[in-house]
Amino acid sequence: VGHCHPDIVKAAHEQNQLLNTNSRYLHDNLVDYAERLSKTLPEKLCTFYFLNSGSEANDLALRMARQYTKHEDVIVLDDAYHGHLTSLIDISPYKFRNLEGQKEWVHVAPVPDTYRGIYREDHEDSVTAYANEVRSIIEQAHKRGRKIAAFFAESLPSVGGQIIPPAGYFQKVAEHVHEAGGIFIADEIQVGFGRVGKHFWAFQLQGEDFIPDIVTMGKPIGNGHPIACVAATKEVAEAFAATGVEYFNTFGGNPVSCAVGLAVLDVIEKEHLQAHATEVGNFLMELLNQQKIKHPIIGDVR
Repeated sequence: VGHCHPDIVKAAHEQNQLLNTNSRYLHDNLVDYAERLSKTLPEKLCTFYFLNSGSEANDLALRMARQYTKHEDVIVLDDAYHGHLTSLIDISPYKFRNLEGQKEWVHVAPVPDTYRGIYREDHEDSVTAYANEVRSIIEQAHKRGRKIAAFFAESLPSVGGQIIPPAGYFQKVAEHVHEAGGIFIADEIQVGFGRVGKHFWAFQLQGEDFIPDIVTMGKPIGNGHPIACVAATKEVAEAFAATGVEYFNTFGGNPVSCAVGLAVLDVIEKEHLQAHATEVGNFLMELLNQQKIKHPIIGDVR
């Protein structure tokens, strides 16, 4: 919402003057913020865990998926990057290819890129073709006695090239993954919070009938302040809690972070930033597409 936005600075400062504790001490800000976030998401995503960074959020999502499914393996998209923790380097082809390589429990699916990918715009049904690649990975994994815990993807793959997956792709993938006893995790860390303009969350570009089992948030959530979140369905959250090993994060959900989070949502709303993103985005896309028509060297505009 802009560098040092006065409303954000004020919210952090005022809360800092009153109280900032670790999250074992209950505070209204945490509940108020969870409630406010829930209004931006489908009703099914109703349980919230607060953390300090996107990497922490993705690591927790991975733990939850494994606990819920009792499976280990993860399917990711090629060139994906999901964070800097060891567990996330393992599911980030962008990183692990230059480090220790691919682990046995990680499976890499082709990016659903209809411009440069294996199935392009001229393909009769690129959506099904890309989803079938995931189904094929699942079948191959099962033959080796492996079981899928999650399909883990950014709603718009960013490091992979700002890819916009064709509408309907996530629905078909989720179908295959759910059949295999796995869950769908949407990483919204770089693309959430109204940045796509038309919707508050990038996964909503796929259509109203698509709801992930877990959504992870980071980066824009605190306008530079360290805060992150995992939103999950009740079923996934209850399975995670059933272990008796409680989830605790010293600073995740502290009063100052939640005050900042609330202020960010206020500013997005008050300054109509989502509509602004749509307007400016459409304006830019129109002009760049005009250039694309003029210059054959421009292949695709995203």
